[in-house]
Order: sequence, then C-alpha cells, then structure tokens
Amino acid sequence: MTPQAADRSEQVGTSRRSKLTPEREQEFFDAVLHQIRECGYDAVTMDGIAASTRCSKSTLYRQWRTKPQFVAAALRANRRARFAGIDTGTLAGDLREAARCAGQWSAEDTTLLQALGHAVLQDRELAQALREALVEPEVAALQEIIRRGVERGEVAAGNPALEYVPAQIFGVLRVRPILEGDTADPDYLLRFVEAAVLPALGLR
Repeated sequence: MTPQAADRSEQVGTSRRSKLTPEREQEFFDAVLHQIRECGYDAVTMDGIAASTRCSKSTLYRQWRTKPQFVAAALRANRRARFAGIDTGTLAGDLREAARCAGQWSAEDTTLLQALGHAVLQDRELAQALREALVEPEVAALQEIIRRGVERGEVAAGNPALEYVPAQIFGVLRVRPILEGDTADPDYLLRFVEAAVLPALGLR
C-alpha cells in the first residue's frame, strides 16, 4: 500500500481529522523539524512536507489547520528530558554531566532554536510548544539536581546563584554560536561550568 493510500484508508467516517498511525505521524513531525533546521522556518511549507513524506497536502491540513499548529505539535511530540537521568551523587558531578550531555545535543537544538527564533515571537502557541519541548523538561531536571545538592548540604538553600544555573547553561548554548561562530560542545560547556557555574555555587 502506498503512503497516499494508507493516509486515505485511515480516515475515520465523517471526522475532519484522519486517524494516522503513531509511526506515520512521527514521520511527518520528523520531516517538518528536519526541514526547519535545514531551510529555516519561513521556507518550510505544507506543500514541501507533503512532497517529502509522499502524502496529500489535505492530509496535513486535516490534522493540523496551520503550519504553526503543525510545528507546535511536532515540537511537543519530540519533548525530551535529557537531564532527568543524571545522578552522580554530588551536585558538582551532576552539573558536569549536564554540561557534557547538553554539549552532545547542542548543535541540533541550537539550530532549531535559531531557525524558529523570529517565528516564536509572533506565535504564542509555537513559543509555548518550544518551551515545553526544549526548555521546561531540562529546567525541571536541573532544579531537581539542585534540590538534591541542597538536601545533601553541598550548597546553601539561600545561595543567590542557584536561581541562575539554568539561565547560565541555556544562555551559553544559545550565545556561543553568535559570539564565536561555533556550538557549545561538551568540552566548552564543561570548561564553562568549571569556570563560572561551580565557583558561583561555592563548589570545586
């Protein structure tokens, strides 16, 4: 069965929306995020996604009425908490591991953030989906890392630098490509944490 026939066969009665398999839906999401990274948000069209996934444009519009809604759905479907599994037993160790982890996916995520930069300022739903997919899960995981460090007595709960740890890590991920024309790779992020984050927390 061709992808077009599969799309048609999955329509449900008179419903406006088609019922897609999770695999087919993820194929659409992967395609739109890939094209945004490659071409930029403005250059991506529903026609282009339909052609690359070999489906009818109407299939996409039945699922997602507009490109912003489609992209927002793709972002939410790719929500990941990559810091969530970090637990080395010490706050300094956890922050170093978070730096290494962030450096491994910084190129992919930074490209997406930059490609969506102007669009998210214009579309509230898109901005919220971006935060839910790429920011909030990681911030929550960093806050849990910090909470454990405070509970172990490694850093005082009132240390004013604690509040800014997520901003420091996410800030350098976004800014290094602008300042130096290069991504914040694991080595760079580890050096940043050692030089700026740990001293602010009173850690070695």
